[in-house]
Amino acid sequence: MTHGTTRPAGPHRQAGPPIHRGVHRRALRRAAILAAVLLSASAGAAPPAQRGRTMPTLTAVPFTRVTIRDRFWAPRRQTNRKVSIPHSLDMLEKAGNVRNFEIAAAGAREGYSGPVFMDSDLYKAIEAASCSLATSRDAALERRLDGIIATIAAAQMPDGYLNTHYQVNEPDRRFTNLRDNHELYCAGHLFEAAVAHYQATGKRTLLDVAIRCADHIDGVFGPGRRMGYPGHPEIELALVKLWRVTGEKRYLDLAHFFVVSRGEGFFAREHGTPPEKYDGAYWQDDVPIREHRQIKGHAVRAGYLLSGVVDLLMQEDDPGLRAMVERVWRNTTERRLYLTGGMGPSAHNEGFTTDYDLPNRTAYQETCASVAVAMWAHRLSLLHGDAAYVDVMERALYNSFLAGVSLDGRLFFYVNPLESAGTHHRAEWFGCACCPPNVARTLAALGGYLYAVSNGSLYVNLYVQGSASTEVAGVPVALEVTTGYPWEGLVKLALKPERPARFALRLRVPGWSRGAVAAINGKSVARPRVEKGYIVLERTWRAGDIVELEIPMPAERIAANPRVKENRGQIALQRGPLVYCLEACDQSTPVRDIAVPAGAVFRPEWRPKLLGGVTVLVGTGAVADPDAWERRLYAPPPLPLPVPVVAVPYCAWDNRAPGAMRVWLPTAPPAEAAAGPEGRAEVSLSFQNGNCQPEGINDGLEPSSSGEQPPALLHWWPHKGGTEWARYTWKRPVAVSGARVYWFDDTGRGECRLPSNWHMEYLDDGAWKSIAASEYPVRKDAWCEISFAAVRTTALRLVVEMQPGWAAGVHEWRVVAPDADPAPPGA
Repeated sequence: MTHGTTRPAGPHRQAGPPIHRGVHRRALRRAAILAAVLLSASAGAAPPAQRGRTMPTLTAVPFTRVTIRDRFWAPRRQTNRKVSIPHSLDMLEKAGNVRNFEIAAAGAREGYSGPVFMDSDLYKAIEAASCSLATSRDAALERRLDGIIATIAAAQMPDGYLNTHYQVNEPDRRFTNLRDNHELYCAGHLFEAAVAHYQATGKRTLLDVAIRCADHIDGVFGPGRRMGYPGHPEIELALVKLWRVTGEKRYLDLAHFFVVSRGEGFFAREHGTPPEKYDGAYWQDDVPIREHRQIKGHAVRAGYLLSGVVDLLMQEDDPGLRAMVERVWRNTTERRLYLTGGMGPSAHNEGFTTDYDLPNRTAYQETCASVAVAMWAHRLSLLHGDAAYVDVMERALYNSFLAGVSLDGRLFFYVNPLESAGTHHRAEWFGCACCPPNVARTLAALGGYLYAVSNGSLYVNLYVQGSASTEVAGVPVALEVTTGYPWEGLVKLALKPERPARFALRLRVPGWSRGAVAAINGKSVARPRVEKGYIVLERTWRAGDIVELEIPMPAERIAANPRVKENRGQIALQRGPLVYCLEACDQSTPVRDIAVPAGAVFRPEWRPKLLGGVTVLVGTGAVADPDAWERRLYAPPPLPLPVPVVAVPYCAWDNRAPGAMRVWLPTAPPAEAAAGPEGRAEVSLSFQNGNCQPEGINDGLEPSSSGEQPPALLHWWPHKGGTEWARYTWKRPVAVSGARVYWFDDTGRGECRLPSNWHMEYLDDGAWKSIAASEYPVRKDAWCEISFAAVRTTALRLVVEMQPGWAAGVHEWRVVAPDADPAPPGA
């Protein structure tokens, strides 16, 4: 389990309801204190005290002081509140997460279900629900949480220990496998959930459970006590949150102990591994924490650990830790971060490999890792006051993170590839269900990422229509924002300080933008001061002052560093903060054949009825001429054929008909020689179920064996026995004189076997005619080839007779063109 212009086309801007001007300072401060730590998984509010600070930090405006009323985020947050959060709680009850606490409360020693980290997913869902309650009261949801929390409290041991896996299965083996069994990780999510629930409801029911658990852990670990730290970091940042709400410094000190102890080889001793054979990179435990030079190991663990480190730096500067974080950040963003803002290319370790290794189809890019990128980047933006960190946070939130949940809020991605043959889809839930509640808690507290304040500045980090209230330079200030962002680049900010006040309004200029201009009360600001990526507008502000920021937002072609070998000769499309992709359902030709030549121009087009309302990019791509090399060995380079192309935001893909998807697109059409006539055929079947991918039969991927499980597979399961067919159809007649078939057989794990026999047919003047071949072989782990007298046709049919009681499937069906043109049918 687990960074003066013309406005482009887009929706009309709409202003939200006005903010009341009479904001009383006492009420504002009280609300700010109550909400100070309720900031999703991201760091936020200033601590009660700071020790030895040498670097200024900002304070995030709590999400409880932010209202979101835009066309982009507001509908997704509404769906999160009404659908995703209740769905998550339902699925957690169904999966046994809640039942585990009931069993532990009863003192049972059997009946536990699920992996060792089951508790954490319930805690994240409680945090999501609590954050939702903080901004949208819901009596039924609050009662439901009360019941779940009562069960959790009943399960806690008298000494404060709480972990249902160990309480039920191994009560005498607590803290004996910190590397793998997630006790401290689960406790961290308990602390975050407890803080969120307390700040949302004022109830101490879960907070008291968290305090007793934290006290127990603090009694076990720390200087002068036991050495140890979590295999999956998380408790470090959670202890800081718990310290902020309770003022109990022991929690901050324990977080520091867990962080600075890391890398001293504890896991090798815990598991009896000789030091010379121990490689702790997966757990970020191979070198002392201050010596890390690149991001490594499991991606989510790395992101959570580094977020905890920044939390500590915001309380007390540590030059060694600070230098390490900045060094690893540069490595991440300059060599190991996906264009979509996610991280972690590899499935084998759910994490990192080497610099510039960023594959597309096999990209892991776990949704939780995208949350971790946003958390880490947000904390660094607060630590440094630098918009460069917000750029990465924005990229992750608008792309890799948001793709993690479907538009209807019921389906989720665990893995987020940048290319799919049409086989990758969201799921209702997972056995390791860390991602769905992580998405839910982040969406519920999204407002905490938008604004920040320092003693004399108000920072606007993300441009989202709505309102916010805070205090700047000792004066309560309300802010009303009107914008169509991310579809439009015009932002209008209405400031409403309680009384005239001098402070700096700092407007982030996104790193992707060029030529942003600002105006105050209709007057353009010439050569504004820019500091760390922010336009700084410092003056005495009065209620009614209006600031406008115009950010040009053209569609752009993005290239990757040539060291990213996967993307050489390819480009991606981006507009504003959004990365775009091609989906099969929008194209008139297969996605794999489409190129975007150097001269291709894309224009934004607002489509209110598509995917809940999106701006698509419309342009002209190119495909290879399918007949350019027919019966020719050498010729001048053929001119590509134009083809219309429509690109949609990556965050919205896989919400319609299943099909292929690509983010990175070639700049020249793929060579036709890579495939025969089958490569340009349309595929249809006699029968297709939900997990059958017809495009697998002609995707050109060479199987290594019949039992291999390919990215896309054509099969007729669960139909068994009987006769089925697959059909190739061409827009123009093609000549064929042979074929090769590679059968799928998943003996030992599934119900597909070799067929009993097969044959081919061709379409002649509306009638199907059998193709005579000397033999139709049926062989496993080999190509089954036939040759026949050449025919010219617009369709071929592969007819398969399945064994009784078994289904059948096909890896590849390839068509061979003849050496000479046959006579037309009927001649």
